Amino acid sequence: MQLMRYMILLLGTLLLLLACSRQEEQKSPPTNAHEQGIQKQTTVVEPKVSKGKWRSVVIGITDKQKGKESEYEFPIGTRSTVPDSEIIISVENFLPDFTMQGTVLTSQSNDPKNPAAKIKVFDAGQEIFKGWLFALYPTTHAFQHPRYGFTLKGCLPVK
Repeated sequence: MQLMRYMILLLGTLLLLLACSRQEEQKSPPTNAHEQGIQKQTTVVEPKVSKGKWRSVVIGITDKQKGKESEYEFPIGTRSTVPDSEIIISVENFLPDFTMQGTVLTSQSNDPKNPAAKIKVFDAGQEIFKGWLFALYPTTHAFQHPRYGFTLKGCLPVK
């Protein structure tokens, strides 16, 4: 009887150890794109209601070394050089009422309720930033640079 209890206890322990080791082997898969080492491809869809209605965005550029912020107008769909610098800004897209629906980035309306601009920043010919600036949320995905800071300040409609 004692031997039987010992064998049941030993068998239970072995089964428990096997179950634990299998759970370790079967780790759950990564739950987001960053954990998987890939980024989901997003698509920008400019709705008819806002397409062609905006000509440019106003971006505030802070020179951290000089402690000075200046605002410049950048036409949508073009590349422009920032005066007195080697910085070039390309405004790729503008969405006046930014919203994200899965992997689709679009605008809910033509009203500038949540303005966002997708830009690229080049310094001395090298791309140093590619992403979105949000007027209402300037620190979201904020561009980190030792000298310059960029903030979406506004948007200008087509005349």
